[in-house]
Parts: sequence; C-alpha cells; structure tokens
Amino acid sequence: MATLITLARIALIVPFAAMFFIAAPWAMTGALVIFLIAAATDFLDGYVARARGEVSALGAALDPLADKLLIAAALILLIRNGVINGAGVVAALVIILREILVGGLREAVTQAGGGLPVTALAKAKTAAQLVAAAMLIAAAPGGVVGEALLPLAGGLFWLAAVLTFWTGAEYGVKAVAFLRGADARKNSAARRLR
Repeated sequence: MATLITLARIALIVPFAAMFFIAAPWAMTGALVIFLIAAATDFLDGYVARARGEVSALGAALDPLADKLLIAAALILLIRNGVINGAGVVAALVIILREILVGGLREAVTQAGGGLPVTALAKAKTAAQLVAAAMLIAAAPGGVVGEALLPLAGGLFWLAAVLTFWTGAEYGVKAVAFLRGADARKNSAARRLR
C-alpha cells in the first residue's frame, strides 16, 4: 500500500506538468492542488509503511526518488513560466544538481556495503523545498494568491536552496570518507592475499 502511494506521487507529476501548458485561468490552481496532493503523499506513505509494517527496500528507494522528481519537475516548470528567474535559476540548479549528486553517492556507498541514512536536517530540507515550491506556484501568474506572495515564497525558496546545499555537503563528506575507507580496506585485504 505504501509503495502504491509513492508510485501515485510519481504519476501525479504528469497531470501537474500538464497544468503549466493549459492556457486557462484555473490551470495554476489545478497545478497547485495536484502538487499539494502529491506533497501530502510524501507524509502519508511513510506513515502507512510504519503503521502497517510495510517498510521495504523498494519503498525506501522510491520515496526519496519521488520527492526529487516532483521537486525537479516543479522547479523546471516554474523556470519555464518565469516565476523562477535571474539568480533564482542558480538556486534551482543547486537543488536539482545536489539531488542527483546525493542519489549517486548514496548508490555508491550502498554498493560498497554502507549507507547514508536520512538526517533530520535533510527531512527539513525536503519540507522546505515542498512548501517553497507550493508557494511559488500560488504566486505564479494566474496563481491563487498572485505576485504579492512572491517575496515570501522567494525567501523560503532561497532558504530551501541553502539547506539543500548544506545537507548535500554533509552527505558528500560522509560518502567520500566512507568510500575512501572502503578502498583502503579493499587494498589492505588485497595486499594480505599476495
């Protein structure tokens, strides 16, 4: 059940993105509603997995991936419609590139027999990203609040970018240290076998 909820979050990206290409006054409201439903599943799938004892390797892999896909789609579409522009594009790139980098590092560490558990700060980062993206959608042209929300939404977006960079650096340091240690252990074992 929890994995199905996570898959639904990924599937919701398609109608969410479609809203950005519909020239109708209700389109941004539709995008916001779909985004909020998708964001809510991020909290729901974890709750259901714990409550029903459905914690699985597949669910653990899909959940952060679904978050990353939803956020990346939102940021790309918000750049496309001009809500994120100028230096904000750099913040969006920081977020997207960090998510790709940490995903790759997590895979490398797992293959080397370790793990990069999610930290409390990384959970706060994800929440900040989701809230900032929702606020930016609400502040978009045709959005439910409009441009008056843009300064607050932009500030939270930059906070999310800083948290994203910070947690990415933390994960990077941990991953590099673990991988170097794994290489040293492997080289030491190889020397003993000679």
